[in-house]
Amino acid sequence: MRLRVIDLDGSVAAQEPLRRRIDAGTAACIEAADLAGAMRIVASRRAKAELLQRLGQCDGEGKSVPVFFYGSGDFHHVTSVLLGRVEEPVTVVHFDNHPDWVSFPATVNCGAWVNRALELPQVHKVVTIGPCSDDLVRPEWQFANLRAVAEGRIALYPWRHEPSRVWGRYGKTASYRQESGHLHWRNLADEDWSDFLDELITAIPTSSVWLTIDKDVLGPGDACTNWDQGELPLRHLLAAVERLASERRIVGADVCGDWSEPRFSDPFRATLAYFDHPPRFRPTPEQLCVNARINASLIDCFQRVLS
Repeated sequence: MRLRVIDLDGSVAAQEPLRRRIDAGTAACIEAADLAGAMRIVASRRAKAELLQRLGQCDGEGKSVPVFFYGSGDFHHVTSVLLGRVEEPVTVVHFDNHPDWVSFPATVNCGAWVNRALELPQVHKVVTIGPCSDDLVRPEWQFANLRAVAEGRIALYPWRHEPSRVWGRYGKTASYRQESGHLHWRNLADEDWSDFLDELITAIPTSSVWLTIDKDVLGPGDACTNWDQGELPLRHLLAAVERLASERRIVGADVCGDWSEPRFSDPFRATLAYFDHPPRFRPTPEQLCVNARINASLIDCFQRVLS
């Protein structure tokens, strides 16, 4: 694999499992701290274009699979930037405590990047696994792209969630059934994980897959993030990566969900973060250490399955 650190917020480049590889020359660090203010929560066009240019300057190492680490989930829309560089039909498998499916406003932001990805002709489908968040409470009020879910372009599998109150008609898919004014989601916490992975592989319409992981899909014992967190066990996440790599061709992967101090250069992004983020806290060094440990586990998993 081709390991890349996009250093937007300083949260991952200094972590031992990544710093050691950067120093040894087995991982490359793309300096992007100067872009963070214009990328956090919402990406400006100029910052997006500059990031693409820097990514291009770091290419040129054959056909190895790129794996990116880039810090806080506030930057998860970097995934849509990375997907723009893919040149073949691809399915995105997305592990997250949030669906990131907001249809308004139509900007490149961390809560709407799934829709930006679906606008790319090479992206055939996004499969989101693991949400437990309040994004599924009255999702229409939160501008959720439920039409894409009903049409099968987004497949959403919560880890655990109560039925969602809706007013539209969305029929039935493999991930929910509608009864009256509620979408009753399948709760993966109640299912056999191996059986679900069998079904997942069958439902992927392309031979190529891009993996994107926001570590807030994990519980507090396995991640320290800027967002509310889910309950997906780490062993399930690693098993899914291994299974997907054995059955499909992984063309790239990215990982976010590390905690960093939210710093904003303008009131617009600061206001969005104030209303979207859970109550702010400052983690202890012991809490932050869990991110390095889990990143090391993910790197080991990627090295094993992508070799």
